[in-house]
Amino acid sequence: MNYIESGKDTAGNAIRIYYNDYGKGKPVILIHGWPLSSAMWEYQLTDLVNNGYRVISYDRRGFGKSSQPWDGYNYDTLADDLKKLIDELKLVDITLVGFSMGGGEVVRYFSRHGGKNVSKAVLISSITPYMLQTESNPEGVPQETFDDMAKGIQNDRIGFLDDFGKTFFGVNKLNKPLSAPLLEYYRMLCSTASHRATIECANAFAATDFREEMKSVNVPTLIIHGDADKTVPINATGKQSAAAVPFNTFIIYEGAAHGLFYTERKKLNSDLLNFLNKSD
Repeated sequence: MNYIESGKDTAGNAIRIYYNDYGKGKPVILIHGWPLSSAMWEYQLTDLVNNGYRVISYDRRGFGKSSQPWDGYNYDTLADDLKKLIDELKLVDITLVGFSMGGGEVVRYFSRHGGKNVSKAVLISSITPYMLQTESNPEGVPQETFDDMAKGIQNDRIGFLDDFGKTFFGVNKLNKPLSAPLLEYYRMLCSTASHRATIECANAFAATDFREEMKSVNVPTLIIHGDADKTVPINATGKQSAAAVPFNTFIIYEGAAHGLFYTERKKLNSDLLNFLNKSD
């Protein structure tokens, strides 16, 4: 298995970041959402690799097969992990693709590291620019919602993930966009994250304000968001990102819930490839 090392934990042990690296061509880095792992991208890998791209996906610290340190779940550290991966693999002319929480790493990489070696960016169902409802961000999600999430994770993390997955993919009595076994599989992917990482990363994407950083994303950017996303509501995020990023194409998926990497996979893959193949 492939790992890079990114700093040490409080006991002095190396923090290892697991990654996959497939194909040849211009590199595309896929950054997974919360509380999943890089395995969420399986329905994108084949199309991207078969169309001539080198595709790297990695597990955020605390998730999947990466190390699970106690600390380091703020966006500065997560963006530093991304930079370490880029530097170790000597990548240039990169497209960064961030889903949900991963959109924060994309934006912070630009504001903290100048977007070094990145030529395009993609924000899919992203939490940027600011999730939390405040006086200056009235479209945001109320603090009580995040408090309830934290309480649910603390009391019964797996039970919380079971309920969360249904909202995530838009499952209800009339709409079943994925099979029960597949829904259980995604719950299993989420369960491999540490309890600490699940809580701390939820705090990070809830409270981090990227509004002033959005203008630092100074490359062609594709923004995709579902207008039926109840996990990361489009009015607070996708629409605001489209208003803040200088050079962007904004595509709204009508009727799509948060987990559109699966439910809208054919359309998403087509839109990704059109954007990647476009000369700017």
